[in-house]
Amino acid sequence: MLSKREKDLIAEVWTKLIPVAEDIGSDALTRMFATFPGTKTYFSHLDISPRSAHLLSHGEKIVLAIAEGAQDIDQLAVSLAPLQTLHAYQLRIDPTNFKLFSHCMLVALAAHMGDDFTPVVHAAIDKYLSAFAAVLAEKYR
Repeated sequence: MLSKREKDLIAEVWTKLIPVAEDIGSDALTRMFATFPGTKTYFSHLDISPRSAHLLSHGEKIVLAIAEGAQDIDQLAVSLAPLQTLHAYQLRIDPTNFKLFSHCMLVALAAHMGDDFTPVVHAAIDKYLSAFAAVLAEKYR
């Protein structure tokens, strides 16, 4: 699905985003909650107002998991196995939310990266986030 060049580009982009993981992750979550209000139900016990400590913390966790997976995309199923189990069996997140979040992450990245979010980067990141969401949803089958 991804060429060697795309895998290298994805790893490079996510490595650069680690220092701003809180900002990008919380931005993507805020966008998801505003666009798809039904996704808030899984966060009813947290303060999910924009820039809240909970949102920043959870956003950072998500971005760091995405960045970690980007370092070895060929082993994505192995590296995401604990998150698959957590989301499917404990949190029972609707797997559709992974796709919704992926779209919101693309928008957040475009806003954050500006001119560096080229069509080539966009296409590669979109493919990767689709694979990431698909792997997270595998336990639901």
